[in-house]
Amino acid sequence: MKDRTINELVDQLRDGAISRRAFTTRTAAAGVSASAAAILSRHAVAQDASPEATPGATPVGSPVASPQASPVAGGGTRSITREEFNAALREEFQFEEPASTGGQVVYVSTSDITTLNPTLVVDVFSGLITGFVFQGLVGGSPIDGALVPELADYWEVADDGVTYTFYLNRNATWHDGRPVTADDVIFTFDSVIAEDSLSVRRSSVVNALKSHTKIDDYTVQLVAVDRLANFVADTAGQFGILPKHIWEGVPFAEWGTDPGSTGQDPSKVIGSGPFRFVEWVRTDHVTLERTPDFWDAQNAPVIDQFIYRVVVDSATAVQTLVTGESDITGIPPTQTATLRASNPELSIVDFDTFSFTYYEFNLDPANDLPFLDVRVRQALMYALDRDLVVDTVFQGLATKADGTQPVLSSAYDPERINTIYNYDPDRANALLEEAGWVDSDGDGIREKDGEKFSFEFLYSEGSTVNEQLIPYMQQAWGEIGVEMIPVQQPFPTLVDNQENGTFAASLIGFSWDVTGGQGDMYRCDAVPLAGFNDMRYCNEEYDRLDDLQQRELDPDKRVDILIEQSNIINDEQANSVLVFAKNVVGSQPRLHNFFPNGYGTFWSIPYVWVEQE
Repeated sequence: MKDRTINELVDQLRDGAISRRAFTTRTAAAGVSASAAAILSRHAVAQDASPEATPGATPVGSPVASPQASPVAGGGTRSITREEFNAALREEFQFEEPASTGGQVVYVSTSDITTLNPTLVVDVFSGLITGFVFQGLVGGSPIDGALVPELADYWEVADDGVTYTFYLNRNATWHDGRPVTADDVIFTFDSVIAEDSLSVRRSSVVNALKSHTKIDDYTVQLVAVDRLANFVADTAGQFGILPKHIWEGVPFAEWGTDPGSTGQDPSKVIGSGPFRFVEWVRTDHVTLERTPDFWDAQNAPVIDQFIYRVVVDSATAVQTLVTGESDITGIPPTQTATLRASNPELSIVDFDTFSFTYYEFNLDPANDLPFLDVRVRQALMYALDRDLVVDTVFQGLATKADGTQPVLSSAYDPERINTIYNYDPDRANALLEEAGWVDSDGDGIREKDGEKFSFEFLYSEGSTVNEQLIPYMQQAWGEIGVEMIPVQQPFPTLVDNQENGTFAASLIGFSWDVTGGQGDMYRCDAVPLAGFNDMRYCNEEYDRLDDLQQRELDPDKRVDILIEQSNIINDEQANSVLVFAKNVVGSQPRLHNFFPNGYGTFWSIPYVWVEQE
């Protein structure tokens, strides 16, 4: 979903600290902001860890959990209410009463955003901004990742287990003053599931949603195709709601270039969130300002502005924090220890997330690349000393990935992974020779059928992690007779190449959510733009298991299925997960009520107050 980025989250996503495209997919779990666009496009590029909407869990279970669903008269259950969640949030985080109001918070990133349309988000950076401007029916709790009310005050599940009724807050308004109604919700769902939709979330929603209906102006009913374990996360939690009166005249196929998505017409960037859009100066900055008379007064921002500033690389981003030019930035693992020692006044926190850093190959049979042979993919993984990568590149702020489920996932269980790719160059060489790749002319590069084993490897610019990781991978693969040619690209260009299938191999990161489902990346029908399957991988058994896990309501049995799926991907190296990296976030001491954690780096921005000089 992905914020698949390397530039900053690419500092994070890349690290796997968050997602790139879609982010996302899991707005609810990611909790990018108090508003919850949450499941965002998780694909950023695998790079240094940096803050963004990182769906991850806090390292230790929170003493206060989000309230659970309650029975309702006539059968079925009711979700937590807005009031219940707000009470739990304040009990958990103990917000300070602001000593001052106004001011601005500057966040520095190494990647620009790509869209202002929440249904089109494919990177964590765009998800961050749209998460402040727009709101979904539900969002993600920073307490424990549970789904909580956003535009909906609460929702009910009928005793049939498939009928979900959402009750909108009757005070919710768009930034232009018009009310948010069921018509807006229905229209947004229509835009996502349309045949000509550009949303990467289409696959997830279509696979789960049977119907969506307006009951009255403030009530919406969603019906699932079956009893599904994560129906709300896979539908209502996928995207922010758009105003019908702004977008209804624009063909869905043209949304990507519409001025409302590009920001060229600020009057069309109308959301319902705590911040409203001011301007987007490409490759420089995005400015948001506090929404006047925000409809959800209890969660209205204290600061006047949030500025998203873009710089060329992670080193520059960190320097802005040191000099006081920025208030928040992601810290590459390569600089974390030094920065902590030299600038003790800064707040620097690290935490696990639901993300991973991985490389992927183009497995489209039409391209006839060497990677179609699973032995080749396995060999390349065996050739990498990932323990060394964790210790030297990530400075210990990562865990070697065994399987595809991140450390914080309920399905993380390395003891149950069939194949552990420990560093074994002899095994790598044997697999390549078995696959017919030999160095017959003695030039150090293997060949087969007259073709050299040489390929371009795309990665995102701006990451200090990549500056060390890419040369190491090139050297390690060179030692087994494989020539990797590094090609650095701007993050948006990298994402375009991955989505269009115009690549041989690439490095990136992806951010998952608490549900554990990974079909958005590995299902046969999840190729872009329907999902994040850049590889064009397809395994019918994986898809069958994915259908089962979606319908398994017993948590333990569902975990068993998720682990079985992880083994399929790991054994076949559908893509190659290198590490589960921590996210490291630095901030100025003048910020109060800033609580980044694995469920979201920026969720608390509306509550932040800034000491005035």
